[in-house]
Parts: sequence; structure tokens; C-alpha cells
Amino acid sequence: METMEQQDHSYTNGVCDQINPAEFTYKMSNKEIEDFVKLRISNSYLFSGRKNSSKWAWRAILKHMGLHFKMTHRQASKKWDNMKKKYKELKYPPEGVKVVPEVWSFFSLMDDAMEGRLQGTAPILEALPHNSNNSDFLPASMPKKRRVLNVEFSSVTDLVASEPEMEVSLNGKEEDGEDGEDGEDGEDVTVLERYEEINRILPEVEAGKDRIQQTTKREQPLLQRERALLDREITALDRERALLERERAVMERERVTMERERAVMERERALMEREKSMIEKDRDALLRERLALDKEKARWERFSARNERTENATEDDSKAVDSDAGNGKERFLYLFEKLVENF
Repeated sequence: METMEQQDHSYTNGVCDQINPAEFTYKMSNKEIEDFVKLRISNSYLFSGRKNSSKWAWRAILKHMGLHFKMTHRQASKKWDNMKKKYKELKYPPEGVKVVPEVWSFFSLMDDAMEGRLQGTAPILEALPHNSNNSDFLPASMPKKRRVLNVEFSSVTDLVASEPEMEVSLNGKEEDGEDGEDGEDGEDVTVLERYEEINRILPEVEAGKDRIQQTTKREQPLLQRERALLDREITALDRERALLERERAVMERERVTMERERAVMERERALMEREKSMIEKDRDALLRERLALDKEKARWERFSARNERTENATEDDSKAVDSDAGNGKERFLYLFEKLVENF
């Protein structure tokens, strides 16, 4: 904890002793740091990016914690930036570097904060009016800025060309501090960190440049062979592309032919549908005619049956009459014979 606080607020060491006077820094307890982080995450809306919004947002948080007479808004902002920086160094270490995040007691707290799991864990504060009385807060010394002469580094001028001048701030606020904060806090830059970063990068850049040049000389023949191989492959790909174009043209012609054939088949199918409909109509007509014929046939069959029965009855009657006539004749003959005998 003490080591962390010394890293967070080491405003006066090394080169900075020549620039920044020592400034008293309040060391928060573990509980205060936890509340500090939760309030910062839960009240992110106060840091709107407008002018002086960061200043009054930090003052609102310090006043809520009762630290507005122990810390300035710049010290609070610096504390938050340092905690974020340390968290990022442990969370995303350089390649090949092994770190143990658990050695920092606030890693899990910052991990929850950066992942958004601390939203709503602290009271939502109201923004302080910008015309509030400054006497209600610990006075902060105004940052005195001065320009540093341009520094040239031979072959790596392109590396620092985008930073020709740097500004010095008494409170040494990092340039990559609060995202979207106002210009006043965003311009507080630590010169020592700039110099250390440049001095650390320059040898690596020079060594890397030499290695690249040597590697380029060694690999130039191989690159030439690879380029020739790529040219041949490009030529082969061009030939394949031309072949594919021809095949695509053939397929397009076949597709057009198939479209025409399909249109013919559609017309033929429509014709067949019409013929089928006509056949259905003819079949229905035949069925109706067949039913009529069946009815007529049944009627004639009934009529024929009735005629047959009438004819049969007539024949029976005639047979009975004939039989009676025959019997009469026989009796007549018998009587005639008797008469003849009597004579």
C-alpha cells in the first residue's frame, strides 16, 4: 500500500526536482480508495468532457468523501490515472513478461471497475455548480508551463516528429489521463516520464533498425526468388481466370438455351393443361350420355318384361280355349258314334 502511494504521488524525484516544488499529498486508506474508485465509476456522467467538468466532478467526489480539504482535484485525477496505468500494466503486460496481478491489492477492484461491475455501487452525486465558492476546497497551485527546446535524435526524428514541444506542469499530470476531460487537466504533462520513455525507446529503435537492415540484405535474394515465384503464380492465375471467364461464357449460353427450352416446355405444359381440361369436359359429357342410356335401357327392359308377361298370359288363354274345343269335338264324335250305333 505504501509503495503504491509513493508511486502514485512521486511528483518530486529525479529531473522533476528542478521543475516542480514538493507538494503535500494525502495518503488515502484502503477503504477510502475503494470508495474513491466506486464513486468515480458510478458518477462517470459528471465527466462529460466539457470545460472544467472534470475539475468540478472530482471536487464533488472529494466533498462527498470529506477529503475536499485534504486533496485537490488535480491530485485526485492523478491518483485515478496512476491506478488505471498500473492496472493496464498488470492486465496487459508486454509480450514475454510474466506478471502476478494479485500482488497489487487493488487489482481486483480496478478490474471490476474497468469491466463495469461497479456501476451503481456508490451514491449518484449531483454536479456542483461551476460558480461554487473555491474557498470550500483545498487550493491548488496553478500549473506553471514552460516550453522545452526541440530535441533531435538523428535517425529517429520521425519517431518524435509529432511531439516537437512539451509542456511542463507543476502537478505532473499524465497526458493520457481522464478520457474526455477538460483542457486544463489534459495539458498537465510529466516531462520526466516523457524523457524516460524516449530514452528507453531510442536504443530499441536504433537496434531494431540495424537488425532490419541486416535482415533485409540477407533476405533480399530470397525475396527476389519469392517475387519471381509470385509473378509466375500471378501469370498462372491470369490464365486460370481467362479459362474461368470462357467457362462462364459457355455456362451463360447454356443457361440461355435452358431458359428458352424451359419457356417452350411451359407453353407445351399449358397446352397439355388445356387439352386435359377439354378431355375432362368430354369425359363428363360421355358420363352424362351413358347415364341417360342406362336410364333408357332400364326403361326398355321394364317395358319388354311387361310385354313378355302379357304375351305369356295370352298364350295360356288360347291354349285353354283350344283344349276346350278339342274336348267338345271328342264328345260330339262320341255322341255321333252312339247315335250311329243306335241307328
